[in-house]
Amino acid sequence: LKYLMELSHIIGYLLAIIVGITMGLLGSGGSILSVPILVYVMHVSPILGTAYSLFTVGITALFGSYQKARQKLVDYRKVFMFGFPSILSVFVTRKVILPLIPDVIFSTQFFTLNKSVLIMIVFAVVMIFAALRMIKPSVMIEAEASKKLDFFNIGLQGVVIGFIAGFVGAGGGFLIIPALVFLARTPMKMAIGTSLLIVASQSLIGFLADIGQEEYIDWKLLIIFTLCSVNGIFIGNLISKKIEGNKLKSIFGWFVLVMGIYILIKELFF
Repeated sequence: LKYLMELSHIIGYLLAIIVGITMGLLGSGGSILSVPILVYVMHVSPILGTAYSLFTVGITALFGSYQKARQKLVDYRKVFMFGFPSILSVFVTRKVILPLIPDVIFSTQFFTLNKSVLIMIVFAVVMIFAALRMIKPSVMIEAEASKKLDFFNIGLQGVVIGFIAGFVGAGGGFLIIPALVFLARTPMKMAIGTSLLIVASQSLIGFLADIGQEEYIDWKLLIIFTLCSVNGIFIGNLISKKIEGNKLKSIFGWFVLVMGIYILIKELFF
């Protein structure tokens, strides 16, 4: 049993490199992979898995945003405009809303919906939604910068994305990038860099809201997992210069779709 546990951890650490590679290539998708890896491969509880994911994705995105900032691909004004409402929303969700949800939400003779199952179901639905956005060929329309930015809408999107990110332990990059491109009229490459800095901020603040909750944090596992992911983001950045983004995005989209459907079936029927 101990050998199997160690083997599952080694596999989990290797898969963490893929988490980083994905973030380096797409500026998002880290949490979509890290939560299932932590929960199903490394056998971390879903509630703790979402907290670990926030830490890993936050640190990885921080390194990624530093690289993008050096390439002048971060719009700091939009980080504040979009990031501030979403960071506030993540903190409130992790600190106030999640602890209020009872461990058993409802129970019948045939089915019991508990908190950890609900988190994984919501996560699977978010994955499927994100996958469909990635598979669909995106025609990014970068409108004239002369038009006035819709500050209210951008802030509102920030709040909604912060809530989803906080609830399922996701960075929310796959939701932030379309919002930056369409609402805040940001060029795609700039949107990826800006998104990484927002993801880093909201993920780490979400994780800080979790510290002090009753569950024990395995720092050794968390730090090794995060270091593997950070190595991945450097690899992802190198590959991103050689691969066409749209092609990669649709391959990743199909992978995420299969994962999302698998989690949904597993949680609802098994």
